Amino acid sequence: MRILAIDMGTGTQDILLFDSSGPVENCLKMIMPSATEIAARRIRQATRDRRDVVLTGVTMGGGPCAWALEAHLKAGLRAYATPEAAQTFDDDLAVVRAIGVTVVSEDEALRLDDARPIEMTDLDLPAIRRALAAFEVEDAFDGLALACLDHGAAPPGYSDRLFRFEHLRRVVEARNDLRAFAYLPPEVPEYLTRARAMLACADTDSPTVFLDSGPAAALGALQDPLVARQEEQLVLNLGNMHALAFHLRGTRILSLYEHHTGLLTGEEIEALTEGLLAGTLRHEDVFDHHGHGVFYTEPPEGPSRERPLVSVTGPQRGKLRQSGLLPHFAVPHGDMMISGCFGLVRAFAEKYPQHREEIEAALEP
Repeated sequence: MRILAIDMGTGTQDILLFDSSGPVENCLKMIMPSATEIAARRIRQATRDRRDVVLTGVTMGGGPCAWALEAHLKAGLRAYATPEAAQTFDDDLAVVRAIGVTVVSEDEALRLDDARPIEMTDLDLPAIRRALAAFEVEDAFDGLALACLDHGAAPPGYSDRLFRFEHLRRVVEARNDLRAFAYLPPEVPEYLTRARAMLACADTDSPTVFLDSGPAAALGALQDPLVARQEEQLVLNLGNMHALAFHLRGTRILSLYEHHTGLLTGEEIEALTEGLLAGTLRHEDVFDHHGHGVFYTEPPEGPSRERPLVSVTGPQRGKLRQSGLLPHFAVPHGDMMISGCFGLVRAFAEKYPQHREEIEAALEP
């Protein structure tokens, strides 16, 4: 069973070609620049070349490409975008126009000969296939597993941070399990426009699953042998953009918080995490500090006599290297950067139970 797992982040896209026929450690892995970083580099090159840009394609992750576009406009250059590509920067096209982007139709975009075309997409399977071919790796796979963080298309004037957090809470309230965040393509809610666009770019008939990148990282961290042995644990994913903490019993969620990694010092992350474990961290404490929020699935019990293991994953984990939390840096199957991909493989087994036994046997330490 070969599963191509792609975890699309802000700084990197982490790629695993899982193969159940051999040791997991031998599976092909790639850590490459994220799609938004690739788009940002292309926009910045157009800025250096004093060329206008026309953005086509689909809705994708923002961050770096949005910052590059802002700098491009400030340099006195023009930017055009088709409606779906424009929604990368804001779901409300009036807001996109207000920052200086001219929204055009697909036909109009094709006629902008003087503008440099840049395709917006979170998933570029042809590029991955070319990379595999360069190393004589067969690009065939039996399943596809995709992850990204989607704020969702919030109504005009509504906080996208709050809209995102309400989505997390709805999923947990419906079924309290990390694996509940896994979707088959037809199950993905309409408002998760980035996720749906990513899935629509998959030019394959292979069985496919989508999972939010935060739960994906947590499901991956649970495959670290030390973490797996704990009855209760706090798993903290420090991504390049978002920090998401889950207080867990197995895959059952006791509480969680989500914030922006770049807004937090190591000391602040430590304080938030201690507050979550103690049951004293409030939603307002995080949201009013430009984070997403806090959610307890049951009334907080207060400090326990024995604190659970704090397990940390993600590329910004170094922020807690000297922390009083004494964190364990999770390395599922020997590789921290592929935590999300290993979580995706678990999610695939959840949604395609006919393959569960084979997948889980291959993932056994």
